[in-house]
Amino acid sequence: MNSKTSLKKPATIVLFVTAIVITIYMWLFLHAESQLAVAGLIVVALIATIAGKKLGTMQHIEQAAASRPGLARIWAILGVLALTAAFYDSHFILLMMGGVLLYSTACMGLTLQFGFSGVANFAGAAFFGIGSYTAAVLATHTGLPQLVNIALSGLVAAILGSVLILPVLRTRGHYAALVTIAFGILFKTFIEVNDVLGGPQGLQVPSMEIFGYQFNEGFTLFGLDVSFYVSYVLLSLVICACAFVLLRALERSWVGLSMDVVRTDETAASTFGLHIKRWKVIAFTMGNLFAGIAGSVYGMMVGFIAPNNFTFSDSLLLLSITILGGLGNPIGLIPAALIVLILPEKFQFIQEYRVLLYAALVIAILLFRPDGLLPRKTRLFFSKGAA
Repeated sequence: MNSKTSLKKPATIVLFVTAIVITIYMWLFLHAESQLAVAGLIVVALIATIAGKKLGTMQHIEQAAASRPGLARIWAILGVLALTAAFYDSHFILLMMGGVLLYSTACMGLTLQFGFSGVANFAGAAFFGIGSYTAAVLATHTGLPQLVNIALSGLVAAILGSVLILPVLRTRGHYAALVTIAFGILFKTFIEVNDVLGGPQGLQVPSMEIFGYQFNEGFTLFGLDVSFYVSYVLLSLVICACAFVLLRALERSWVGLSMDVVRTDETAASTFGLHIKRWKVIAFTMGNLFAGIAGSVYGMMVGFIAPNNFTFSDSLLLLSITILGGLGNPIGLIPAALIVLILPEKFQFIQEYRVLLYAALVIAILLFRPDGLLPRKTRLFFSKGAA
């Protein structure tokens, strides 16, 4: 008992120090305004990462997180809350934070599809947009509570995804990817020619409302005027945390095991009695549910959506985050989203070259680090002490 306690104490200290350092670094990075300061912070992060690997610090942090996963998640949530409090009146920074959390939630859906079951989906932005447009229509034309609208938006995206999976299952490899690409193009075209949904001009999305509280009105706390985006960041954090917990539970269960077998070897999976199509349908449907829910909240947060918000380049952005973070590992999605979403905002000179940046990023990942920033560890079936 004493040995276990002594092992937990160092892990607790390591996680505490790591959370403090990362939170301070993120505050400096988000607060930096000059591009020179941003470049300097990036260099510092690269040097610290390389030095941490050589000195074994990164391995200690990974071991501490693996031994105390619940505590690691708590510190991560507290870090986000600390940053939210620090930038309580900075509209743009809070908007970026909310975007990172919601895009990470959508990418958890892609992780479930691509990383767990091996189903390619190049129309992530389309299902993200389905959630946004569904929330806008429901909030405008029905009197349903907004929380119900969010759930229904996810269900609509999941239902449409379950229809799309039918032609995907009849194809393989790059042909299946082409089917999802075609769906993304069809979705954008359908929205542009549909005047009921605003056409190319877009559609206004009513603000979020919970129990009579309007998110867009903001609030005052201890005499300070707090940005209304704080409410959206907190809601996005709750949704992202719930999606992460659900995804981790699925990964550890027999559901995740079945999906892993299907992705690894379909022939072996069918030999052992696994229904290949069933698991792919489940993964594709649940993944689009995550994207639809995230898209509904995103639409309310930005207040206005248009077809140009959900193009193939946006699907490529989601795919870049999923691959960069580590295919199949939801933990890497947050740092990957920070790199892909916030870095172009900090470096204004690459704003017009975003699509080129995302494409180059995917190519670089596939060439130099195909497993991503935080590769998914191999599933272990037996403990070290097993015979």
